Amino acid sequence: MRKRALSLALIPLLLFYAIPVGAAEKEQRTWKDEIVYSLLVDRFFDGDTQNNGDANVNDPSTFNGGDFEGVTKKLNYLKDMGYTAIILSPIFANDANGYHGDWVADFYKTDKHYGTMEEFKKLVNEAHKRDMKVIIDFQANNVGPDSAWLNDPKKQDWFHEEKKISKDGSQTDLETGWVDGLPDLNQDNEETREYLLDAAKWWITETDIDGYRINKVQYVAKDFWKEFVDAVKSEKSNFYTIGDVQGDAELISSYKETGIDAFMAYRQNAELREAFAAPDKELKPVFDAFAKSEDELGGNAHQGLFMDTQGMPRFTKDAADHNENPGSRWRMALSYLYTMPGVPIVFYGSEIALNGDIAPDNHKLMNFKTEQELVEYITKLSDLRDMYPALVKGDMELLYEEGGASVFKRVYGDETIVVAMNNTTETQTINLADKELESNKELRGMLNGDLVRSKDNSYSIVIDRETTEVYTLSPKSIINIPYLLVIGLVLLIFGIFIALVIKRSKRNQPK
Repeated sequence: MRKRALSLALIPLLLFYAIPVGAAEKEQRTWKDEIVYSLLVDRFFDGDTQNNGDANVNDPSTFNGGDFEGVTKKLNYLKDMGYTAIILSPIFANDANGYHGDWVADFYKTDKHYGTMEEFKKLVNEAHKRDMKVIIDFQANNVGPDSAWLNDPKKQDWFHEEKKISKDGSQTDLETGWVDGLPDLNQDNEETREYLLDAAKWWITETDIDGYRINKVQYVAKDFWKEFVDAVKSEKSNFYTIGDVQGDAELISSYKETGIDAFMAYRQNAELREAFAAPDKELKPVFDAFAKSEDELGGNAHQGLFMDTQGMPRFTKDAADHNENPGSRWRMALSYLYTMPGVPIVFYGSEIALNGDIAPDNHKLMNFKTEQELVEYITKLSDLRDMYPALVKGDMELLYEEGGASVFKRVYGDETIVVAMNNTTETQTINLADKELESNKELRGMLNGDLVRSKDNSYSIVIDRETTEVYTLSPKSIINIPYLLVIGLVLLIFGIFIALVIKRSKRNQPK
């Protein structure tokens, strides 16, 4: 009898679900749709202590134990936050203490501290099962300081002559000098060139990775990168290449001709770090940097938006230097990364506001047992990007910018998303006219639940200090009183009926 009562109770719920709900069909996924988590393999998670060897967690200048198995075990952690792709620091075999991956010893082997080739293939396979892409850093500029190649008579022509790069050096000096004192590879040498190109293709066919982040792009000639991009895409047509060019928008745009798909947005990064390190800083330089980057790059050259990388101090340190709460600063910064045009790239530990100065201080071990507030916020932002194509593919228009407050909209087809950011220490009221947003509609807040209705052909947005709200521009909601009365009456009748059934069943039970 109790089961019968439960079945009857489900009927009103089925009536609710019978009401048709419109849903936009998901478009085919492109690289613009990705949300990327970048990590230093050695510092992320130690999943297999058997491969630690000489690793020492108390020495930040050497290997600390992170490995492929550790990344594999944390894929669900990353997937739950909404990340759809991961970038791994260089995984090739390195010289002693080359935990960062920059001191390559062999381009065809994994570093023994990270695990075997089979364990790396398992990582890629498990990521693909979760519909996540795997990108690895590719270092084509140099090898490690103790490379065996330096003492190989057959490879003397594989290197440029040892020399430092002056601060005002020419492009030729940049491409032939020894960066950070590391042996500089001569890509004009046919054997060197073929070795690097063959290695790049081999990793794709051998492991089915999805992309390369190409390091030190401006230190290698453009003709090599053109051939490099053609080579990797010949193995996998949708293979992704992200160029790490450290310079202004004009310099970065000059490498667009190489065919590299996207670039790390360094010019925007400088302004982002300055603006979001503390409240009450103007956002105009941020949007000016975005506009200049868009103007210089244009076309299909996507940009990777980021706050920090393994080569710079942590953004958390910027906030701490201003005596600010890193959590609130990160929420503002992440809101920008996830809602502006570009692919958000988040460095490991940002979700726990990991601190650190220059390397190796910025390469601390990841801690998975800390405050989850930022993790939850990142998850919300990821859900919004997944739910609303306008946040990924939409055109961007700045509607308001004054001091530390701004409002911009992203428009894609019939969908309009409005983002209001208050990077100040006081509540802000921002009025938008109907020429900026269609009148007689409402703004529905998706982060904080705010609701702003059009009144007198304008919208008055009130936003708390150090807060971001993401709105959908929607038709005004109308309370359907007759419909609610009918549903309420149905629920009441079923409630009475169920009560009577239960009462009768109790009466019929033997005493």
